[in-house]
Amino acid sequence: MNILMIEDNESVSEMMQMFFLNEGWEAEFKYDGKEGLDAFKADPEKWDMITLDLNLPSMDGMEVGREIRKISKTVPIIMLTARDSESDQVIGLEMGADDYVTKPFSPLTLIARIKALHRRSELTSEPQNETVTSNESFDIQTDHFKMNLKTREAYLDGKTIEGLTPKEFDLLYTMAKKPRQVFTREQLLELVWDYQYFGDERTVDALSLIHI
Repeated sequence: MNILMIEDNESVSEMMQMFFLNEGWEAEFKYDGKEGLDAFKADPEKWDMITLDLNLPSMDGMEVGREIRKISKTVPIIMLTARDSESDQVIGLEMGADDYVTKPFSPLTLIARIKALHRRSELTSEPQNETVTSNESFDIQTDHFKMNLKTREAYLDGKTIEGLTPKEFDLLYTMAKKPRQVFTREQLLELVWDYQYFGDERTVDALSLIHI
């Protein structure tokens, strides 16, 4: 796995480098927002995962995330931040992040988040068997709603639903393939994040509010 870590705290980067190497992962470290964005732009297809601090010099992490999402809708992004307010979490998820880790954090926790998000990304990159209805073009199809997992696009009344982040798409797909099932918050966290969630369970609420 190739990881781009955009983090202004060199001690955090040095610590994580040891853990990344232990997992057999390649990692590149950038210490300000502009350098991180430039590294991504230089070869967008190279990166399997981005960890992005929000408090960065030269360019705020929120802006970096938005610019990355203009280039790639699917590259997984994990936010790293010392800010623990719900408003920051909502803004971060809205800009396109898939997960949110509050500092200080355990390196093993971040490793677990990366593995789970990468696994989920791989699972949703190809069409799945369990769908409402399917044909050659769409994995989910009703009279008014369609989803294509290969392109990660959703359509309502023939129009593309714009601005869905990867995690919002996953949430929508999870609920759409079982339209008669009522999910609890805990079930969605387990199904969509694919692991025992360590953070604020209101992340699901935040994602839901963004597009209601």
